[in-house]
Amino acid sequence: QVQLVESGGGLVQPGGSLRLSCVVSGFPVSRNAMSWYRQAPGKEREAVASIPSGGGYTNYADSVKGRFTISTDNAKNTVYLQMNSLKPEDTAVYYCSAPRSTGWVWGQGTQVTVSS
Repeated sequence: QVQLVESGGGLVQPGGSLRLSCVVSGFPVSRNAMSWYRQAPGKEREAVASIPSGGGYTNYADSVKGRFTISTDNAKNTVYLQMNSLKPEDTAVYYCSAPRSTGWVWGQGTQVTVSS
């Protein structure tokens, strides 16, 4: 059964850091593209970062370039999003997702709140 479970969200002050984790079951992350999305209150869901199957070139939204890093740990079948220099506008629910032959699969999301 395919399942994506995010964790690591929380409340952090501006300038702080968080690392989000997405534990994947049902397929190997090493053989699937993986992405992080986020959705802020009243806004549409937006792509934040992606990594192709097998790793390699990563892609980021302009708003997070230089601050966020997506990575995978194949042994743990987990995808990470390291978030540094967080800003209040990064506040959102963050979702892990992956394209599969049957359509996109999504985790339940983890809340990130950046506030002093």
